[in-house]
Amino acid sequence: MNEDTIEGQWKQLKGKAKTLWGKLTDDELTQAEGNVDRLAGLVQERYGISHDQARKQVNDFMNNKR
Repeated sequence: MNEDTIEGQWKQLKGKAKTLWGKLTDDELTQAEGNVDRLAGLVQERYGISHDQARKQVNDFMNNKR
């Protein structure tokens, strides 16, 4: 999915992201603004997983957002 499209839909996706990654704060999700790399970095940091694992989780989330 195009990152511009993700950023445009981010307000709608934030709630779903918060449900999936409950350790992320609302402020962190707002700062991520749908940026895949930024969100993956936050997931990696909060959950103590590898960058590849975090990136896969974020990509799966973005591709299955419906």
